[in-house]
Amino acid sequence: MLRASLVFFALLSLSATNLAQSKVPSWLQQALSLNVPSYDKSVPAVALHDERQVTLQPDGKLIVTDYYAVKILNKDGKRSAILKAFYLSSATKVKEINAWLVKSDGSVTKYDKKDVIDIISDPDDVYNEGRVKVIDASDSAGIGDVFGYTVTTEEVPLFYQDVWMFQDRLPTLFSSYSLTLPKGWKAISLTFNYPSQIEPKVNGTVYTWQLRNLPPIPPEPSSPSIRNLAPKIAVNYMPDDGSQAVNKAFADWIDVSRWATSIFEPQLIVDDAIASKAKELTANAQTEFEKIKAIAKYVQNLQYISIDIGVAYGNGYKPRPSNLVLARGYGDCKDKSNLMRALLKAIKIDAYPVVIYSGDPTLVRKEWASPMVFNHCIIAIKVGDETKAETIIEHPKLGRLLLFDPTDPHTILGDLPDYLQGGYALIIAGSDGDLTKMPVTSLESNLLERNIEVTLLPDGTLKGKIIEKAKGQVSASFRREYKENSPQAYKKIIEGWLTQGTSGVTLENLKIQDNETVFQIEVDFVINGYAQSMLDRLLVFKPLIVGRKGKTPLTATERKTPLEINQVAIDETIIYELPNGFAIEELPEPLNLESHFGKYSIKLEPKENKLFLRKSVRTNWAVFPANEYGKVKDFFSKIANAEESPVILARK
Repeated sequence: MLRASLVFFALLSLSATNLAQSKVPSWLQQALSLNVPSYDKSVPAVALHDERQVTLQPDGKLIVTDYYAVKILNKDGKRSAILKAFYLSSATKVKEINAWLVKSDGSVTKYDKKDVIDIISDPDDVYNEGRVKVIDASDSAGIGDVFGYTVTTEEVPLFYQDVWMFQDRLPTLFSSYSLTLPKGWKAISLTFNYPSQIEPKVNGTVYTWQLRNLPPIPPEPSSPSIRNLAPKIAVNYMPDDGSQAVNKAFADWIDVSRWATSIFEPQLIVDDAIASKAKELTANAQTEFEKIKAIAKYVQNLQYISIDIGVAYGNGYKPRPSNLVLARGYGDCKDKSNLMRALLKAIKIDAYPVVIYSGDPTLVRKEWASPMVFNHCIIAIKVGDETKAETIIEHPKLGRLLLFDPTDPHTILGDLPDYLQGGYALIIAGSDGDLTKMPVTSLESNLLERNIEVTLLPDGTLKGKIIEKAKGQVSASFRREYKENSPQAYKKIIEGWLTQGTSGVTLENLKIQDNETVFQIEVDFVINGYAQSMLDRLLVFKPLIVGRKGKTPLTATERKTPLEINQVAIDETIIYELPNGFAIEELPEPLNLESHFGKYSIKLEPKENKLFLRKSVRTNWAVFPANEYGKVKDFFSKIANAEESPVILARK
């Protein structure tokens, strides 16, 4: 009887679950029925269904519908129960938006437009047409629940191009991108971050790309961005005869340059105000480099303000007229670049706009020509042989070009922000423009030189002076840190830098010198209890006092994703004056390492009552596949062990 009752209640519960889930659409019901594999406990959630259906209508409008369902596997996965739908307020119609939270007991909560929060996509912009509609179910979601949604939008495409990432970091059971085109149209695609070409299934003018059972992509230290790890396709579509595709589809990068030139050049205006300002700025400059530098500093110091209007119609790529930017005294990256070009043109120096991706030098690929891959604008300045700098390239058609970022106020002329180095960028110069590799500055031009002189007292107190001299991009990062913090906040940063936050630190003096090419920090300090006393007979301390650059923490036993290491150049000298009545009992062994990506050495030498430490680090920027992780980890583990090894002093 008891058994029969249990069966009855189980059937009743199952019936209630099926009844509740019938309130959700069929695609979500199908997702709910999928068998979810077992994942590592660190995986927060699994995407059951990730689909985009795109339809280009005969009238030129694009209808896009997204379907997404995610199952929450642990408490961190609750953050996945959020719908975020980006749109442009001036051009995109959000025609439908719905979401469902299906609890593990089968009950369903429905969300619709009354539950939507509408926010600006980039709060740092003064005005931005980009907005996001949000439905947040994360507070209501629990482990085992499934959150699903659909969003349908309508817009006119700026380009006949699209990119689809088949997953984010979550494992994904089913991912699909379909494109429905008018009769007489075709589509082609390129595959990235996947071992083979992902070919579409074609039914008439409907193209469908699908992948299933994608594993998680774990977040790991020093890993490339998810956009360089997750499988993705880049899609171009156009009429068979090429009509209607002008300025919407691109055959190659020169084609993109021609299109961009038609947008940039009409905005390059050299009027009396521009000419007068250029003459004023360069009045005391003698050489070509000095003239460019005077204009560069002026433009760098203009306030950065982004006001994006008409983005859906190409205005996101279009700078404001150079004379308007001068009159207003502010602008975004393309406005600043355009103004600097105009000021240079007024003194008969040519320059070209350069569009680039800021933040990831490996994102832009030669294989896919598209304006969509860029998010930043700098300039290339045509210079003569007398101008020398590491950021000059030899262009086959345009000659010697000096690359410069007028937006970054902390990187001087002749240098380039490290996040822009080494990748591909498009020089916009009509038929002469093309995708070009950006320069990489040398290790020695980015050297950090650290000299420390300290006295160690018998009670373990350490007092002394640190002088750091930074060049290149190390200088720029120090300058940024100094200028973007209040004096009090900056002091706390320096205190935290000393021995990584030891509580007994006192700064007695902090002095900054910045002559643009070298940023110098001078610190007088005292650290109480730096050396530990043991049995009132030994003093034990770590010989390296500060750690600021060059740390690459690699503690995991294995790795799933590639490993990226940074360019680092450090020379460090420490002179310890040892306490009276103590002698050296034990010193760490010297270490010399050399690999194809870098070198490291550290050595301690006693001399009379002093101890000299000399350390040198040189590593080149590189990305290693996961199967080489062991070799790289071994290199940095040996460094970590050497730097953690203590010095032991004993009473005489």
